[in-house]
Amino acid sequence: MSTASSTAGPTGLEQLQALRDHGMPTGIGPFIGMEPEEVEDGRIVFSASARPEFANPIGSMHGGIAATLLDSAMGCAVHTTLPPATGYTSLDISVRYLRPGPLDGSKLRAEGRVIHRGRTIRTAEAELTDHQGRLLATATTTCLIVPLG
Repeated sequence: MSTASSTAGPTGLEQLQALRDHGMPTGIGPFIGMEPEEVEDGRIVFSASARPEFANPIGSMHGGIAATLLDSAMGCAVHTTLPPATGYTSLDISVRYLRPGPLDGSKLRAEGRVIHRGRTIRTAEAELTDHQGRLLATATTTCLIVPLG
């Protein structure tokens, strides 16, 4: 590791690799049981077990659960591309729901990928699938890159 990197702190990729390797101690992840499975530059995969508490009043998976998984995957995909002392904030998110999600304890998988790496604006996309690989929802986001500190 270079001296400049070690004084500035970890990169976004290093931060998310540590979360994958040591668990997600805070934030939305533990609240909904979301865990990072794969982390690489510009890409991340989260999983969570679908459960009855994810239901909306009509008994299907609440759209906010799908949106949260997709938003987390897209934002964290962007996060993996950041140098030390740099953050991001979402400017927009668009979600398309394609089929109802399960509530039976089966595995949900959200994969996020960066599709544009501008200096101040980055965009990402994500897909949410069920345990059989069926596409449940897709999303896109635009993020503003900001220096921290």
